Amino acid sequence: MTLTLGIVGLPNVGKSTLFNALTRNDVLAANYPFATIEPNVGLVELPDPRLNRLSEIYSSERILPATVSFVDIAGIVKGASEGEGMGNAFLANIREADAICQVVRAFSNDDVIHVDGRVDPATDISVIETELILADLQTVEKAVPRLEKEGRKDRDKADQATAAKQAQEILEDGRTLYSASVSGEFDLAAVRELHLMTAKPFLYVFNSDEAVLTDESRQKELRDLVAPADCVFLDAATEAELLELDDEEAAELLASVGQDEPGLQTLAKAGFATLGLQTYLTAGPKEARAWTIPQGATAPQAAGVIHTDFERGFIKAEIVGFADLDEYGSVAEARNHGKVRQEGKDYVMKDGDVVEFKFNV
Repeated sequence: MTLTLGIVGLPNVGKSTLFNALTRNDVLAANYPFATIEPNVGLVELPDPRLNRLSEIYSSERILPATVSFVDIAGIVKGASEGEGMGNAFLANIREADAICQVVRAFSNDDVIHVDGRVDPATDISVIETELILADLQTVEKAVPRLEKEGRKDRDKADQATAAKQAQEILEDGRTLYSASVSGEFDLAAVRELHLMTAKPFLYVFNSDEAVLTDESRQKELRDLVAPADCVFLDAATEAELLELDDEEAAELLASVGQDEPGLQTLAKAGFATLGLQTYLTAGPKEARAWTIPQGATAPQAAGVIHTDFERGFIKAEIVGFADLDEYGSVAEARNHGKVRQEGKDYVMKDGDVVEFKFNV
């Protein structure tokens, strides 16, 4: 699955530093022989200790975790919706992303000039949100007359026109469509064809210094600022440095700034959750692997992620929960204890299911 988070941010917030760390953390070149990587895409492995255990049980030659893809998007400045800076480029790139990851400066450094002369996360967030809202308003204002005209002959278009006008009211109120959907006020599906940017989920990365990383009350203030969206605290410069260190040195550096895992891993997990994704697992002598599927996917849909033939010819799925397999040490022993299930086409996958698909093409 090629679900991506588009990284946005004002100038000098550390977006490039973070993206360079993401790019250097790129795992696809070595592990995925059929992957093509664009120069503006960085991929981060989703940490998953379950794969290490599966590798032990099956004596797998290699481990392939799930990955989260981040796309670097041209920096946004005030007025971008009117074409300032790289305005048009950022609009096109954000529309192609599945969610928006905004990097916000929360560090103090007199040598790194802030575009507005002071470090103010609330204002920075507001600037980008406003530009996205204004850009969406332009799209909606153009679409409404067209949809109303087409709606005279097509009921579906009439319904879309009504939804577009409702979206326009929300945007004019200075709110994102996604926040309105979370509160149950608005149905995003009704305007899906307009590809509106504020209809996407948001994830925030506070690029922080040690003062913020070790201050829980300050982190709570920033979390409250972006709720109900998720957020991650990391130091982009430290993340870049971690990639050059061995495990022991990296652990020492993380401990010195109050972190227990690299921020890039925390970001990958938060991105996964923001995109509404989960993983199921397969294992054998060749590889132990995590496969990415949307939450709520059925067994045939999950099989289709491996190969479309698996979905088309799906017969059943043999499933054992990871916890049971971990406890009993083999599928055979788990089966002896009644923990291996045969599931059909209607089965909804659970995170951590260990699966073998039966299919006929």
